[in-house]
Order: sequence, then structure tokens, then C-alpha cells
Amino acid sequence: MSASISAKDVMALRQKTGLGMMDCKGALMENDGDMEKAIEWLRAKLKGKMDERADRAMAQGRLTISTSPDRKAVAVVEVNVETDFTARNEMVEKAANEIAGIVLAGSAGDAVGNEKIASIIDNIRITTGENTVFKRGVKLEAPCCGSYLHFDNQKAAIITFDGDVDAEVAKGICMHIVSHVPVPMGVTDKDIDAELIAKQREMAKAEAIESGKPAEIAEKMVEGKIRKFLAEITLLNQKYVKDPEGKQSVKDVLPKGVNITRFMRFEVGR
Repeated sequence: MSASISAKDVMALRQKTGLGMMDCKGALMENDGDMEKAIEWLRAKLKGKMDERADRAMAQGRLTISTSPDRKAVAVVEVNVETDFTARNEMVEKAANEIAGIVLAGSAGDAVGNEKIASIIDNIRITTGENTVFKRGVKLEAPCCGSYLHFDNQKAAIITFDGDVDAEVAKGICMHIVSHVPVPMGVTDKDIDAELIAKQREMAKAEAIESGKPAEIAEKMVEGKIRKFLAEITLLNQKYVKDPEGKQSVKDVLPKGVNITRFMRFEVGR
């Protein structure tokens, strides 16, 4: 039967799987030259070997975003692998894009792995020889969505609005979310945990008392520090990173009457 396995068939299987010539030739020989059966045979055989390596650390990965043509839905996924080299592999990039498309086509909210995603992940594990996992995925829906994926595929942000926002403006706000320090913790102060504000107030009060200021002055100092703290951690009040003069806040770049309803920031491994 080996005589019927041509070099062309072996090369075709290699291009489909990314595996070595000998692995591909052996698979075709075991399956009478049937390409699809050979692929399934390789998946079953090599997956077993990969399962033995499932405890190996996956310290690297990549983020991928997919947005619907009408910008009413956006999805982001994270795929983790063992090395940065593999994370930047074209095959892994293509696989992550495919998974993002699957998540975008699904229901809003946190994504749940399915057979299609599992099959894509298995193919990465088999081809690269590295432990690989679909770590997370989420889809948001709204009247208008925006996104930004950093050039290194390690950081990303997605956002939703209750009205129309220009795509570049939405992208700019997402760039702000990715790059601003401190990272925004909420859209407005209403989104900030009350306990966190209370702790900040206690610290500010203690500092005011230590300064020996009169009670009335001390209270004003406390309120001033709380306002500054909230301005630093709420998205709308932060100084917009794309304004070189530092005069604009994020709220200043939004169209009149449009509100940010939600945003999410992602970083590989966090």
C-alpha cells in the first residue's frame, strides 16, 4: 500500500496539519491514502501524547477580537500556549481568529467552549507540540460597540455605547483604557465599590488629622482628595491619553447624549 502514497499526497497532508513528512506519510499509509481519515488518525494519535503534557505551564498567549459588520456586537478571546514564539505563529493567529468568530456568532456573555473550539485547540497542540488552552472569551452586544487590540496582541479593550459613536473615536477610547495608568475601574463613580471609597476616605481623614488642620478645613481636604481619587480611576473623568495637551477628559470626546454602558480591559495571563 505504501507504493500508492505519493509525495504530492504527503505534502498536501503536511500543509493541512503542519506536521513532519514522516508523520504524514505514516498516517496516509495507515489509512490507505484517505486524507480525511489520516487527519483524524493523526489527531487521535498525537492528542494522546499531548494529553500527557497537559501539566506544562502556558505562560504565553494572544488576544483576538472580532466585530460584527454593523458594530452592534464584539467578541474577544484569549488563547494560551507555552512560548511566545508559538503565540506569534501564523497558524495560532488564524486559529484564534476562527475561535473569535465562533464566539461572535454565539450568545452574549462569557463564552463556553464547544466541540468546534476544542477541535481547533487540539490542532494547535498537535501541530506545535505545545500545551494549548482556550482560556476565555466574551461577547458584548449594544447599539454600538468599539474595540482596540494592541499591536503585540497582549492587551485589548472592548466597549459599548447606548448610541452611535464613530469607529475611530470608539477605538481611541479603547486605546485609552489599555494604556492609561491607573487603569479605569468604572465608567463613573457610581461603578466604584463603596468599600474602596470608604477606605480612601479613612486614609485621607487620618492624613488631615495628622496635619493638625481645623476640623472644617480637614473635612474639605478629605472631600478634595476623594474627588481627585475618583477622577483618577473613573473612565469618563480621566485625562484622555490621545490629547497631547491634556485638556480633554474622556467624556469630552463622546458625542453629546451618548453614554458608555460598559467596558472591559484584557491582558494575556491576567
